Amino acid sequence: MSKPAVAPVEEPAAIRCPTAFRYWQARATPAVRRVEWIFRAVTGSALFPTDEQARALCADMFAGDPVAERFVEEVMRGESGRDHGRRLLETALREGIGAVPDAPDSMRALFGEFETVPGWVRPELVERGAAVWRRWGTVLFSFAGAETLEMYTESAVATPLSLAGGYAGDSALRRFLETCRFWMDVSRPGALLTPGSPGRATALKVRIMHVSVRGGVQRHPEWETERWGLPISQTYQLLTLIAGSTIPGLGLWALGYQTTPAEFRALLHFQRYMGYLLGVRLTWHPETVSDTLRVMAMTMVARAHDSGAQGAELIESYPAAFAPRPEQRGLARLRAHYNYRINSAYSALYTLPTTRRHYRMPRAFPWLLIPIARIPLVTAVEFLRRIPPVGRAHERLMLWHRENWYREQMQGREAEFAAVGALRR
Repeated sequence: MSKPAVAPVEEPAAIRCPTAFRYWQARATPAVRRVEWIFRAVTGSALFPTDEQARALCADMFAGDPVAERFVEEVMRGESGRDHGRRLLETALREGIGAVPDAPDSMRALFGEFETVPGWVRPELVERGAAVWRRWGTVLFSFAGAETLEMYTESAVATPLSLAGGYAGDSALRRFLETCRFWMDVSRPGALLTPGSPGRATALKVRIMHVSVRGGVQRHPEWETERWGLPISQTYQLLTLIAGSTIPGLGLWALGYQTTPAEFRALLHFQRYMGYLLGVRLTWHPETVSDTLRVMAMTMVARAHDSGAQGAELIESYPAAFAPRPEQRGLARLRAHYNYRINSAYSALYTLPTTRRHYRMPRAFPWLLIPIARIPLVTAVEFLRRIPPVGRAHERLMLWHRENWYREQMQGREAEFAAVGALRR
């Protein structure tokens, strides 16, 4: 069998790429080139994005969100103060930018983007993709929390989170639950396309929060732009979108959740529009499941595993955050114990053993047998949900369950999505 052609790898010096993102160097190694050749021989397709696409992704690691950044600088950090800016923001989210007649130009520009639905958006696909998230219920939360641990090995991801402090130590559970609130809000029926909905409001608040954290981290002496690009860059936001669509869609198949090709396409469309509301404006945006898998392959070979103690704190804080607290008693303690064990199990199922062995993680056995034992039930429900009345009843149940789970975990608190916050060091 003759070797399929593998394009020569462009010299890294010709490409602007963070030095810690070692994709081009990895592509040039014999081991990766051999894997690339085998993959093309077996599948007939490329393992990685085209060089043009890869260059765009590398360049977008230095790209932020200029429109929202101007708004944060002028309104949230302006002379009138954060509280005034927050009131303007809440009014515009609730009633539209027309309800703020004296809105600064930067605010009008931000809401001009936010309130305009791009021509490529297909509302039926956005809604169908959101319905997949609703069907997955709280399993999505556990899967997403577990899969993210892999990327905490990278300083480009771990440093902003460590400096902000939300996902580390005692605050890890609260911050994770705020993220769950975001997932719940944006996936409610009709949420992303209904003006004034909580889902759209949450998306814009998260966008503004990203800008605030990005600015604070970028100015911090620990951040090295040439090494890592911008904090919370366009490309790393894309990876987050992929982590909410292709990766759980494939990963949850092993546990009985049968996501169809049409649902995958809808998930990608839902995530792309959600990304638009979050300020994601990529030079090149993957359009298919295969495209997203090539981006993930590119990311995996480029990993530097350089986050050290910061990454360890984040990784170890996640499952520990669910452990029963001393003040919990009775049923509340039993629930906390179950959540702790089931999230420890998902962390074991969806974190590579080569990653896991470097950190102090709670024992997963025998708890990982729980999601495995549920596979026949999940599979049966996945078949039955295709009957429309059953599907509607199942969706209502999942909506109730995730809301009930969230309220139990939050214990009366509310998600804040603070637009401006001090770094912890």
